[in-house]
Amino acid sequence: MKDIKAIIHANGIDIRVSSSVEADYISLTDIAKKRDVENPRYIIQNWMRNRSTVSFLGLWEELNNPHFNRVEFEAFKNEAGDNGFVLTPQKWIEATNAIGIISKSGRYGGTYAHSDIAFEFASWISPEFKLYIIKDYQRLKTNESHQQALTWSVKREIAKTNYRIHTDAIKDNLLPPHLSKQEITFTYASEADLINKALFGITAKEWRQKNPDAKGNIRDAATIEQLIVLANLETMNAEFIREGLPQSDRLFRLNQIAIYQMNSFLTNTPKSIQELKKLQ
Repeated sequence: MKDIKAIIHANGIDIRVSSSVEADYISLTDIAKKRDVENPRYIIQNWMRNRSTVSFLGLWEELNNPHFNRVEFEAFKNEAGDNGFVLTPQKWIEATNAIGIISKSGRYGGTYAHSDIAFEFASWISPEFKLYIIKDYQRLKTNESHQQALTWSVKREIAKTNYRIHTDAIKDNLLPPHLSKQEITFTYASEADLINKALFGITAKEWRQKNPDAKGNIRDAATIEQLIVLANLETMNAEFIREGLPQSDRLFRLNQIAIYQMNSFLTNTPKSIQELKKLQ
């Protein structure tokens, strides 16, 4: 799980959201502060000792977690509601292999839960408070969708910056007359992979083999810095082609340029690039 990604502002309470690729996890500790600012963990424990809560948590895990320990869950379910029954998040996670609730330590410590579970907890705290949380969570997701679309647009524009310069150099200097359409396509692909190899260290095909489930291609997955360097390499390669340098020499020189420019970004990232990265 990543560090804190965003904050939900719900009726005067700031609630942290920690995200993985698959889902958002919302801080139960912060939600519980609506009821008790000083001892939020006791509020969470009181909620978890209810039979209805244990049943809900168990059903969620059964639907989402193939490694859920149902035997331990049944034991908790049978004891739930008794006066002496106590269930903490840590105990639930360790006994059942639960993934819906996560206990974190450190700077962003506390108990977090999948948004499905967090909304259920919020409803137990206060139906009205749950509505405040949902409304601001929806705002958060809408903003994320807009930022992702903007980032994609910026990255594609960077990728296209010197594309025509590169392809024109290939057409004018590397494509002899009377080539077949397949041979022309291969030449363009070969030069594109020359750039990929110089910058990323692998070809597009090799990247796809290593990332079979990824969406898009190797350049779609690139950072903004990498795409800027890529555009620069296309310009340099176009000049090297016009100078008649063989491909092996061009690869070596382009790789040296890529290393230098990427190191420059790492040590002195311009403020404009930092702002763009915030949208990622």
